[in-house]
Amino acid sequence: MPRCKKRRCCRFLDGEKVFKPLSFRFGEVEIVNIFLDEFEAIRLCDHEKLSQIEASAKMKVSRGTVQRLLESGRFKIVDAILNNKVIKIVNEGGQNENMCSNCRE
Repeated sequence: MPRCKKRRCCRFLDGEKVFKPLSFRFGEVEIVNIFLDEFEAIRLCDHEKLSQIEASAKMKVSRGTVQRLLESGRFKIVDAILNNKVIKIVNEGGQNENMCSNCRE
């Protein structure tokens, strides 16, 4: 049995974030869900240019967890772009379930 998921410090996203190919309607394409912690790892490492160690300290998880989140999140984004799928950033299991109260930006 897997252990409980550790709380992760993630930036709060107000509202739902959805990106879709222009030439398709929502009912015509598959939706790829990117979880908030995957998005946060990508944001910190790729947009903020932090190292995986620095990102892991901000998110309060191990470097290995950040590496796994980057791998899965990047794969989902590339898969969605290559295969004309909708990208949806979701707050897994509830609005703020995996966020530390002192880490919201």
